[in-house]
Amino acid sequence: TPLPPTRGKEVMVIGGGNTAMDAARTARRLGGNVTIVYRRTQAEMPVRVEELHHALEEGIRLKVLRAPCEFIGNEKTHFVTSATLDVMDLGEPDQSGRRRPVVTGNKEPMPVDLVIMALGNSSNPIIKDSEPNLKTSKWGTIEIKAGTQETSIDDVYTGGDAARGGSTAIKAAGDGKEAAREIMGQIPFSPSEIKQLVKNAERYTKMAQAPQTILEKTNLAKEIVELVVYSPQIAKSARAGQFIRVLAWDKGEFVPMTLADWDVEKGTITMVIQGLGSSSVYMNRMQVGEAFSGIAGPLGMPSELHRYENGETVVFTAGGVGLPPVYPIMREHLRMGNHVTLIAGFRGTEYLFWSEKDQRVGLLQAEYPDLLDVIYTSNDGSFGIKGFVTDPLREMLERAKAGSGRIIGEVVAIGPPIMMSAVSNLTKPYGVRTVASLNSIMVDATGMCGACMVPVTLDGKMVRKHACIDGPELDAHIIDWEKFLPRFLQYKSQEEQSMRSHGFL
Repeated sequence: TPLPPTRGKEVMVIGGGNTAMDAARTARRLGGNVTIVYRRTQAEMPVRVEELHHALEEGIRLKVLRAPCEFIGNEKTHFVTSATLDVMDLGEPDQSGRRRPVVTGNKEPMPVDLVIMALGNSSNPIIKDSEPNLKTSKWGTIEIKAGTQETSIDDVYTGGDAARGGSTAIKAAGDGKEAAREIMGQIPFSPSEIKQLVKNAERYTKMAQAPQTILEKTNLAKEIVELVVYSPQIAKSARAGQFIRVLAWDKGEFVPMTLADWDVEKGTITMVIQGLGSSSVYMNRMQVGEAFSGIAGPLGMPSELHRYENGETVVFTAGGVGLPPVYPIMREHLRMGNHVTLIAGFRGTEYLFWSEKDQRVGLLQAEYPDLLDVIYTSNDGSFGIKGFVTDPLREMLERAKAGSGRIIGEVVAIGPPIMMSAVSNLTKPYGVRTVASLNSIMVDATGMCGACMVPVTLDGKMVRKHACIDGPELDAHIIDWEKFLPRFLQYKSQEEQSMRSHGFL
């Protein structure tokens, strides 16, 4: 999980297990002054001895027989500034045989800038939430049938921490082997059929592992580049609304990128990249013939598309490089016979692209002259309507409300988060269905890291959804934008530091 700025900060890690050591050592390597706080003595710490030895060797401090009872923060920034620690002592053993820590009544202050809690683990609720027929225990672990690794769903198997709770890699590997034996014993295929399946899998693997080489490069606008990349497996499977995860170089970072287009016959995908951070600037400097270290996808849920029978229009508000992900979704609506209104906003002429008659939007207008209306806006008034995408959208909403304009079936917002938030706030009083396609901060983009979590309100309760697997498209009106928007500014200092270290600034 990404950390906020750590260099020179006082970091408290609460816990005494291996996860606490991982967090502490990572924070230390990022430049933090790290202290591990543990409520028992060093002898009771469940961490591997070697892990603790290395942590102390790296300069990490250890406060034992201490437990935080209060955190004090800055009223303006809402960040923690200090903590009050209870001084503990070891009392009588509990049911597990470990001596229970008890409060002595003494307290001591500790300056703190960042607190990391590593107090155990629990099961990720993603699978349970997505599959209601899967039975789980009260601790959230997946229940398996007696004497087998099979779950409550026929032909679905599990093992390791998902079924056991926190355990070891060796036991997880053993569960995997046992599940494989059970599956092999139930496969209804002959040896010759299995050989053919293996050949098919090998062919699929070779296609997926083909070097993802840049075949074409076009400079669209200031700092904005279009790349056509050979990636036949992704091109074969891609659907409108999905995205990819890109690793530009071996020691780079995983970056989510939207799919602007794909060609199944040529085996290519198209990306449009704006050079804003180290990875995107690096990608924009790549040349035809160079290959990415890896591109995974397609990822995320495809767009929900349906035919509007009464002439309603589907409005797309595209901000800047929000236009490329809008393009394939808009095209699918047009192919279905839906009327589409595109409101594309740019900062100024130098950032404008795809607007000419022989470019993507212009070609769609020529192909669907009666179904596609295009409105351009610019912040500086250098073209189109001066202002933001919300200005013409507001007029459309008012005309539809008054009965003098086309009914709006739905609004799809893709672009800067602040723009999508403004669109959501605008459409909500009108009761118009609004979808936001979120390009959130991600690490693995498969639902495991939690970096892309989006706070939403369902049935009056705040829950979190993954932009990577529940999205990228989510109901804009249930997103808690006040909580979500600050995430995009959280790592500005690290981004600037990375740009400088790579020589991009």
